[in-house]
Amino acid sequence: MLLEDCPRSTAPVRVDEPHFNVFPEFRGASYAKRYELLFRRLVREKLFDSATLLMATEQQGPKGGYTEPAASDLGITQFLAGLVAHAMAYQAAIR
Repeated sequence: MLLEDCPRSTAPVRVDEPHFNVFPEFRGASYAKRYELLFRRLVREKLFDSATLLMATEQQGPKGGYTEPAASDLGITQFLAGLVAHAMAYQAAIR
């Protein structure tokens, strides 16, 4: 996921709960934090093999500049290593 690094994505967001309750960890969290929590949960529950969260400003993004707010477990290096491993396994399987 590439998310714009701007005040609207990094500031806490209000929660409306007209139909169902929101997970407690999402209360008062920014959109960026919510994505981070969601991706960790999807990987932990084995719904995704891997995920990455990148953030870039409008000025730096087109030049290739980005940050990894959760590089320890949602970094691009781990994500790409997993993607390469899947591609190699597929290549070996079709031979």
